[in-house]
Amino acid sequence: MSIDSASGPSAAESRSGSPAAGRAARLSLGHPLLLAASLVLVALNLRPALSSLAPVMGDVVRDTGMSAGQAGLLTTSPVLCLGLFGVVAPRLAQRFGTERTIFFVLLMLGAGVALRGVGSFPALFAGATLAGAGIGIIGVLLPAVVKRDFPKKISLMMGVYTMALCAGAATAAGLTVPLERALGQWTGALAFWALPAVVAAVAWLPQMRGRPSDAGQGGASVRGLWRNGLAWQITLFMGLQSSLAYIVLGWMAPMLRDRGLDPAMAGLVVSGSVMTQVVSALFAPMLATRTPGQSLAAAAMLGCSLVGMIGCLYAPLATIGLWAVILGIGQGGVFAVALTLIVLRSPDSRVAAHLSGMSQSVGYTLASTGPFAVGLLHGWSGDWHGSALLFVVVAVLATVFGILAGRPRQIRL
Repeated sequence: MSIDSASGPSAAESRSGSPAAGRAARLSLGHPLLLAASLVLVALNLRPALSSLAPVMGDVVRDTGMSAGQAGLLTTSPVLCLGLFGVVAPRLAQRFGTERTIFFVLLMLGAGVALRGVGSFPALFAGATLAGAGIGIIGVLLPAVVKRDFPKKISLMMGVYTMALCAGAATAAGLTVPLERALGQWTGALAFWALPAVVAAVAWLPQMRGRPSDAGQGGASVRGLWRNGLAWQITLFMGLQSSLAYIVLGWMAPMLRDRGLDPAMAGLVVSGSVMTQVVSALFAPMLATRTPGQSLAAAAMLGCSLVGMIGCLYAPLATIGLWAVILGIGQGGVFAVALTLIVLRSPDSRVAAHLSGMSQSVGYTLASTGPFAVGLLHGWSGDWHGSALLFVVVAVLATVFGILAGRPRQIRL
């Protein structure tokens, strides 16, 4: 087990283009743009199940009579499922094939989202669990698809992929309330987001026909990955920056309301920050890969996240829009850099799949503790000062591991 130094992103990307990967890419049905478009459609469905509930949570609690603990469980369970189920994704791909796994799990994700339309707490919880499991599995496999089929366009495709993730989150957060008003019920508004999943499954279907199944190929586990220092640096970087993201998604609006903003304006500020992530997520990987290492990019994006968060909490409310934009630039950029590192640091698509599973399963499990800790701190102190300090500590730790993971090296097992 060792780590090879890389001369730069171009070297890292070119080494990923193994003959097997090249043959797989050429066997893809149709133009590479078809695969890219279907990949984007799949990625658009990996966040609406997480971001569509919060805007109507008040109505959900009122109509179902669920307790505060049940409401917290409803928001935490899908994030935990991202981590718990992501680790099995490489094994499913080895047994059934990557394309088939993505297709059928996408249908499972759609079924989980649709189940929320029943409107009871058991159905909401079951739907959140199914959706979280589906997101966790697909989210692990898509970076490996990029590594295999776009070996010379890694930074561009990871930027497009991350942009689609952010766009899906922002769209669901912004449109769920209008859908509720148009349909006259929150159940239909939540179930609506199953339709894009069905569309994405149909768009992905040609990928199952266009190449021979990779089921059973590379069946042996990637040995030594869980003992590799660089793999753990990437994993902790992924988890810590994700923790910051879920703190913002779960608690930024209540923080802003306590500062004096009305609920509608607080939601608008959070939505605007998420929309900003779409732009930074697209360009951050391309800028980061212009240099041999990505340490500076990781540190800069985390610095923007920290400055933006502190500004949102303590700067004059008249400037809140500026700080929300800075926060969005940082969070969208650092998430894109984290995903890109999974691909750049892997020597081939098989290692990329397992590293993606490790970093996202452990990372998202770690990330789920951030919002939970913020809730405990706020309940204990009655203010947000402790939560701000927690954000600072997590951001500093994420920066340390981002700098380590960003060094121009590759995993060698």
